[in-house]
Amino acid sequence: MVLGACCFTVNAGVSRVALRAGVQPAMLTTIRVSLTFAVLLVIAALFRRSALRPPPRRMLLVVLAHGLIGVAALQWTYFVAIDRLPVGMALLLEYQAPILVALWARFVQREQVTRGLWWGLGLAVLGLGAATQVWRGARFDGLGVLAGLAAAVCFAGYFLIGEAAVARLDPLRLILWSFGVATIALNLVDPLTRFDTAHLGRHVSLLGTLDHGRLPLWAVLAWVVVLGTVVPFFAELFALSFVRATTVTVIAMLEPIGVSALGWGWFGESLGPVAILGCLAVVAGILIGQASRPDHIEPVAIT
Repeated sequence: MVLGACCFTVNAGVSRVALRAGVQPAMLTTIRVSLTFAVLLVIAALFRRSALRPPPRRMLLVVLAHGLIGVAALQWTYFVAIDRLPVGMALLLEYQAPILVALWARFVQREQVTRGLWWGLGLAVLGLGAATQVWRGARFDGLGVLAGLAAAVCFAGYFLIGEAAVARLDPLRLILWSFGVATIALNLVDPLTRFDTAHLGRHVSLLGTLDHGRLPLWAVLAWVVVLGTVVPFFAELFALSFVRATTVTVIAMLEPIGVSALGWGWFGESLGPVAILGCLAVVAGILIGQASRPDHIEPVAIT
């Protein structure tokens, strides 16, 4: 789970390089999902051909929901949120997902959720607000706020649906078919064929403190696909084979903290005392949430 959070963190900076190079957010999403699906197809064909088999009929709706909600809709709503809101506010809204997961576990799944987990979640959310300094340049945008809240719902759905699915499907098989569903949906909205491939060989600046470095655009996009998508998505789904979604989503809050540190080290963005205290509060909240997890809950087995 920590590996996934770290990969997503670095990918935020690499994605900014691609966006500043002229790749539009919607097209970047289509490229990211479509090429990830292609890579997963190759991996499955080489190492686990059983993953190429369509999911059982009883799992079709689950995989369809995971692809549309947990992959396609999550990517889309997040980009709308960061386009219309300050990034800190967008992240704060999206990372209400752990609370939604805990509420679902408590009132729908009837899972024991301890008081310590609620305290840990609350501390982590408050720390996240301080770390991202959401009050800076905050403005109210109705569509942006709705998109941020929708991203939180989709993020929670990714983990909850994934937790249910990996109990019956191998993680590679699940993620392959989920990305297949998302690829079809996104190409209907903004087809990959609209991308001008002549730009792939153009060298682009890495920005910020790495401004002196330049890479071809194809290498930047390859990073977004392989290390920014394939590795972290699979790592987080794999984590759901061993721990509950409530635990996974709390640890996922490391990502925006990493993004704040990345913005400071790579792009020269400010990271003052309040933001540092916020980062520490998030880490403390994660530790409290982890320590409060009931010991009797068994990991979800892969079949």
